[in-house]
Order: sequence, then C-alpha cells, then structure tokens
Amino acid sequence: MSENALYVNEDSDDAKAGKTAAKRDQSATRPKEETQLDRLRSVVSKKVERPVVHIEVPERPGVSIIISPNITQSQMKNWRKNAGEDSRNGLDPTKFACLVIGHTTVGICMDDEEIFDEDGNNLNFAHPSILEMTETTRPVPDAVRALFGVDPHVESAALAILDAAGYSDTVAAVDPTKESSTN
Repeated sequence: MSENALYVNEDSDDAKAGKTAAKRDQSATRPKEETQLDRLRSVVSKKVERPVVHIEVPERPGVSIIISPNITQSQMKNWRKNAGEDSRNGLDPTKFACLVIGHTTVGICMDDEEIFDEDGNNLNFAHPSILEMTETTRPVPDAVRALFGVDPHVESAALAILDAAGYSDTVAAVDPTKESSTN
C-alpha cells in the first residue's frame, strides 16, 4: 500500500509524536489550576519574620529604639541563663530585660528619624558612640539601663518586645465539628 500524504497510520511513530506534541501544546496554553497543596507549599516556603517595632524611651523625649522582635526560644534560654535563672539568687528581672532590649535593638531614632554614624551604620547598644554617650563600657546591662534611666521602664520595654515577638499571643483552636456560622 502506498503512503498517502492525507492519511497517516495512527500506529505510526509520526502519528504518535504528533499527538504528543498536540497534547503538550494544549497543556502549555492552558494554565494549571492552583491546588490547595500548591497554595500551602507557597505559604510554608515563605520566611516568617515579625516586623520591626519602635519603642519610646519615656525619660528621653524624642528618643525611641527600633526593635527586631524575631526572638528564638534558644535566645530566650540563653538570656534567662545569663540573667541568673539557675543561680542561687534566681533570675534578675532587670538584667533579663536589659538582655532582651540589648540583643533586639537594631537602631535608635531621634524625633522619629533613625540616627546613623559617620559611616552610615545603624546604632545599637554596642556601638562605640552609644557607649560613649552613656558613659559605659558594657552594652548590656549598663548602656541599656543608662539610656532608659529608670529600671521599671527597662522592664516595661522588654515586656513590650516579648509581646511584639509573640510570646503573649494566644493560639485559637478551631473545632472542625462545629458548623460554620455563615450557614
């Protein structure tokens, strides 16, 4: 039988290749629907990070500190240990508060404007300029206490930081057996 240009045997390799190419072209032009699994994968792949917060220094008009409240459980454990949690005298709450503030401060503002050093670097409690201004040699607890001036404000600021970090958040459980209130 001679091969006719209008007729192609469906079992031939050319016909199979043509069908595969046609399916590929159709799937390329048709957008893939996003599944719930795809959506979950996208959400979980994103890094979870809390936004920075500004905390006013009550006894220093116009002064605020910029805080990154992304605190790990490991950091909390180290700060509690360094504040004497396992010592005979127990945890020193002011020292713990200074550790929280000192390690989460990423900048300092004056009248809502972030202050930078001569080289354009952010200020924090370990910066030589801050140590000089506070007439201290140790960022934590000395420079933190000197900037705030009043120990209760140090502890209040640390509590605000821990709140911003999510340590006071409550997680609501959802009962899947209850009917939706939209019914």
